Amino acid sequence: MTAKKSSGSRQRSRPAEPKKTNPNVKTITILAVIAIIIVVAISVLYMVNNTDGDTPEGNSIAVIDTSMGTIKVELYEDKVPNTCENFIKLANDGFYDGLVFHRVIDDFMIQGGGFDISGEQQQSKYGPIDLEINPEVHHVDGAIAMARTSDPNSATSQFFIDDGAQPQLEPGGVDPNGYAAFGVVIDGINVVRDIASVSTTTKNGMSNWPIEDVIINSITIENQ
Repeated sequence: MTAKKSSGSRQRSRPAEPKKTNPNVKTITILAVIAIIIVVAISVLYMVNNTDGDTPEGNSIAVIDTSMGTIKVELYEDKVPNTCENFIKLANDGFYDGLVFHRVIDDFMIQGGGFDISGEQQQSKYGPIDLEINPEVHHVDGAIAMARTSDPNSATSQFFIDDGAQPQLEPGGVDPNGYAAFGVVIDGINVVRDIASVSTTTKNGMSNWPIEDVIINSITIENQ
């Protein structure tokens, strides 16, 4: 018998050919790696040059310790520098220690920094300051501002904190000159609410004085 040849085609095994790399893709990958290295290097240099162990520069924080709790206020030194400087000097002098919030009106504001418990007025040794209005600083809820008489340049030490937004206190409102806001509460707005809601009476010849005195134990300045 004659052996029959297989009619099927023989398949030859051979190694797969390596895929060719697109030179453009390789170039882009290298450039991307270089870019990442540059960005990381710049970031490291920035952190080294801006870290000296001190608190980062920024606006100061006033910590108002009261008999009803603590209120923290950011002082807008970058926007209302003269008013902030006056307040900071008084706080650092201990001027506010032991004074009271002598005028409190719910849904309006709490005012203090001028009288002690007996009703005796305390005078700032720095005298009055000029009205300083920055159009970027508004009487939002928790804004701190300087109290004054009808003379726009009569503010000395007394300040108030808005209980709710009070846009009528800005220029063109109840007073054409407005009242100088110079910061805002960043912590303790609940304390502002509590103080604003206390019962008041007429005391030491002034109305809206809390029946139970709300004392400013101290005002300390942080991150100067």
